Amino acid sequence: MLNHLDCYQKVKKKCFSFITSQETKKEKFKNKEKMIKSYLIPICFWINKNKPLNKTFIIGLAGGQGTGKTTISSLIRLILTNYFRLKVFKVSIDDFYKTRKERLKLSKSKHPLLLTRGVPGTHDVDMMNKLFHNIKKKKFNSMFIPKFDKSIDDRCNKKLWYKIKKKPDVLILEGWCVGAKPEKKITLNKPINKLEKNLDNKKKWRLHVNNQLKNKYSKLFNQIHSLLYLKAKNFNVLKHWRIKQEKKLKLKNKNKKNNKVMNNSEVLNFMMTYQRITQNMFKIAPKHSSIVIDLNDRHQIKGVKFKNV
Repeated sequence: MLNHLDCYQKVKKKCFSFITSQETKKEKFKNKEKMIKSYLIPICFWINKNKPLNKTFIIGLAGGQGTGKTTISSLIRLILTNYFRLKVFKVSIDDFYKTRKERLKLSKSKHPLLLTRGVPGTHDVDMMNKLFHNIKKKKFNSMFIPKFDKSIDDRCNKKLWYKIKKKPDVLILEGWCVGAKPEKKITLNKPINKLEKNLDNKKKWRLHVNNQLKNKYSKLFNQIHSLLYLKAKNFNVLKHWRIKQEKKLKLKNKNKKNNKVMNNSEVLNFMMTYQRITQNMFKIAPKHSSIVIDLNDRHQIKGVKFKNV
């Protein structure tokens, strides 16, 4: 515990500064001291203890929409970098979305719903595999990683892409479907919501998404050493959190022309494309995770369960 307290004293200033940068006038973080001291610091000690020697520790951080994946993974990176002196690269699976042009092509050749970013099949898996392959090599080559701008629903200009100059000690891939497993075909028969019922009555879209999980995504996720899962109570809670998230995005991009920030109704329709996999992950992800982070209804961590690797 002494090390934990020492760690807290050394990282709290930077952690609080980051948290403040994420707050709005209406939305303030509560119990931030407890979150860092009681939950995130022990997670970082676990990561440092379990990371393989002379290899990059590939960590997946999953959780439904609006659970706080970006905030949590950013704070974990801050602690690992500033206290443990580890080189950490954090990236979202969202940054690997296919371009709008590529998704438009998919929507015409496969199914119209594939224009909507999010589900497996709308990411550039080859690019993620290239990243994983590069960090596994003895000689790491510096590389650029794409950055996605949700306010325009497209990839950023290459000038704004991330650059990894040195091989990281820890790579964190965060995203809503990271570590997701395919469903059995029989469970795909019954539509889960009105979007599936009205826009995918022949099951073509959900079969395609499920096949992506079974093949390309399965091979990708199998390369992850440990999965951290942010577990919310249910899908209804996520709807509320995701609407809040979009309002933050709207504030951030209020002066941007032609932005594609969604209103409440659009967010709820958008989330229907995520519902099937998200609800399946509620049941399955905790069984496959090294760490399960339980969230209460107030968007706060209420407990952390560690499992043997």
